[in-house]
Amino acid sequence: MTVSTIKMTARQFLELGEDPPGVRLELVDGEVAVSPSPRPRHSFVVGRLFAVLWQHVKAERLGELYGDVDTIFGEHDVRRPDLIYFARDRLRLVGEDAIEGPPDLCVEIISPSSVTIDRKEKFKQYQKGKVAHYWIIEPTEKTIEGYKLVSGRYVLAGQGRGTDTVCIPPFERLGIKLADLWQPRR
Repeated sequence: MTVSTIKMTARQFLELGEDPPGVRLELVDGEVAVSPSPRPRHSFVVGRLFAVLWQHVKAERLGELYGDVDTIFGEHDVRRPDLIYFARDRLRLVGEDAIEGPPDLCVEIISPSSVTIDRKEKFKQYQKGKVAHYWIIEPTEKTIEGYKLVSGRYVLAGQGRGTDTVCIPPFERLGIKLADLWQPRR
């Protein structure tokens, strides 16, 4: 029996096409990583935050927002942040098939299965990949943390919980009402 030790490249991974139903694929250190599709609470927060940010980005003509798009972080790494923002002067990095360079902001919504991935693995990878801002949102805890890259390391730039209104870089002039992000109990 022969076992291949050759890592898949980002370009090879992108040739796989769309994910099969019910799963999300990413490339981590040359290996395909499979995670379940997001749960409704996760999707609710993504949609609400996208709407809030989109209104601000559009009104201020700041750049563009993207959701759940293959983002190349190296020859053997492709991640799919929940939300991505690019400032207008950096839109050249948005390719036809994938994001080809570090976004100005990556947002991850924590799911029960993604706590370690989002808080540790992606935190390190986005920091190393020079993503200027990284937000982590925990819907079950109703919290947000915003990090800013300073001298190659993330520092906490803002945070909030529950019904707080927060202004977090790169959108310091936008007051985000956290209460608007959380899915109502049924």
